[in-house]
Amino acid sequence: MSDLIVWFDGDCPLCRREISLMRRLDRQGAIQFVDLTDGTGVCPIDRGELLARFHASEDGRMLSGAAAFAAMWRAIPILRPFGLLARHPGVLAVFERAYLRFLRLRPRLQAWARRREGR
Repeated sequence: MSDLIVWFDGDCPLCRREISLMRRLDRQGAIQFVDLTDGTGVCPIDRGELLARFHASEDGRMLSGAAAFAAMWRAIPILRPFGLLARHPGVLAVFERAYLRFLRLRPRLQAWARRREGR
């Protein structure tokens, strides 16, 4: 069992693409990916909260937003430097601000991606 669990929205085309890339990069199988939409994943917190923001559990500690992305990056050798850099509080704060901006754009980006997929 992995020490890093990542929950994602399998109905979100952006999330599917991101997780697909992360799975390809995670050649060591260091991350357990849990699709919240397939009905098999256990939700450690409110499912709606898990779907609204990116969440991960690193060594049993729940993380969200940029901190969750940083944990995932640390588990993937090619991205590890970014994850380690994010351990600095100032850097993590910058990443979190960028993530919050992304969340505001996410609905429009999802709609665009769904149109491209023909959904």
